[in-house]
Amino acid sequence: MASLLQDIKTQSDWITKAFAADKLNLDYTIHSFIQIDEFFDKHSKDGKAIKNGRLSKNIGPILFSLGSYVGETIIKKVPGSIWQTDDNDPQGEITASVKLPDGAIVFPMQRMMKRFQNGLEDAVYVYGHHIAKNYIDEPFDQSFWSIGNKGDEQIKKSWWKFWQ
Repeated sequence: MASLLQDIKTQSDWITKAFAADKLNLDYTIHSFIQIDEFFDKHSKDGKAIKNGRLSKNIGPILFSLGSYVGETIIKKVPGSIWQTDDNDPQGEITASVKLPDGAIVFPMQRMMKRFQNGLEDAVYVYGHHIAKNYIDEPFDQSFWSIGNKGDEQIKKSWWKFWQ
């Protein structure tokens, strides 16, 4: 039986291959988190999986895999970061965390659950960029803010026309 840390590395690699099948490149950069946000917007709405979308089956393992990828990316981009896992914890897949060099602890799997439930309010790219900004030579990509405006399902009403 594999350890949780081994599962994290395996699932991180798996999700990069799964995204590649959809012509998306998860390349272990913070910028690639934008593709994860776009994935969530395409396959979920209001905290629910879109029927027949990529999140409509096996959501738990997919969220774990995405969290694994996010954590692995943070570790690659923020020197001195390490996974903290407990193979004896029955909730270990959810409570796995990354300890940053300044002592802060982040929970990538829990972030994926929040992203699914709350939408762009808990964006992965904003989260990752904020964590890594002092370690990467990459300005915040302002095009991120257009994610919520993509797709046919975006409501085109002005905020004051909520009664229509």
